[in-house]
Formats: sequence, structure tokens, C-alpha cells
Amino acid sequence: MTTCPCGSTATLETCCGQYLDGEAAPTAEKLMRSRYSAFALGRGDYLAATLSTEQQKDFDVEDFNASAANTKWQGLEVRNSSDGGEDDETGTVEFVARYKAGKDQITHHELAMFTREEGRWVFSDCVMNPKAETRTVEKIGRNAPCPCGSGKKYKKCCGAN
Repeated sequence: MTTCPCGSTATLETCCGQYLDGEAAPTAEKLMRSRYSAFALGRGDYLAATLSTEQQKDFDVEDFNASAANTKWQGLEVRNSSDGGEDDETGTVEFVARYKAGKDQITHHELAMFTREEGRWVFSDCVMNPKAETRTVEKIGRNAPCPCGSGKKYKKCCGAN
């Protein structure tokens, strides 16, 4: 019994193993976790099979297999998941994966996008090193009109203590 590489506390057989063996992942996050496990286990065939038709054009299983032997996967942190449920058609998963390639320690931060093709979740695109949306705060002067639309000055309306 081996612990699943995806970071869950389950065994590989009860976690990602079932998807690596051909069962369709029910959610985008489970597909992403199983793809991480495939990277860790050197399963280029699975990685190719879980790419969108468009993404498959750029993936070479032999190139992956050649580089996989020199890569040691060290951990996965799922930061956020949006949509991608059993009834959705699209979903995103933000994650950080850590690995060692040769002597280099690498942190891979990605916002992965998933879609369904023929009823199965597939990886379709990504944004590397996604940044959080910048929040801007507008300072309202005491004598400015109140933003609530009352027509009063801010200090006499929402800004009153």
C-alpha cells in the first residue's frame, strides 16, 4: 500500500490510481490531482490521454518519459478550485507543485483550466504564476457627495460616526 503522490492521505489505489487505470475523474480537481500523480509516477501515457485535443498536439510522450527519470516530485498544494464539479463543463484549479530536476529545486505555480470532451475532464490551458486581482480603495473626502446616492455630503450621511 502506497500513499498517493497527490498529497491526500489515501492510498494510491483508492485515490488517483483508479483514474490512472482508466476510470474517468469525476471533477476537475480530481483530474488535476491524478495528473500530478502521473507526473510523479512517470505516466506520460496518462498525461497525453487527459489533454484536450488542442493540447495533445504539443505533447510528446517520449520527451516526457526521457525527462521524467531526472525529476523528483516533492509535493502538491491545491490553493483554490472553481467550478469543475460533476455537473459543470469547465473548471479551474490553482495549485503549487514542487519538484527537483537535477540539482534545481523548482516551484511550479499554475492556474489550470479544464473542460469536458466527450463527457470526460481534460486539461485545456493554464496561466503560469497567476496574480491575485488588485483591489483598489477609493478615498472619499468628507465634503464629497455620498456614494450611496442620497444626495447628502458623505460626512452627513454614511461617513457620520
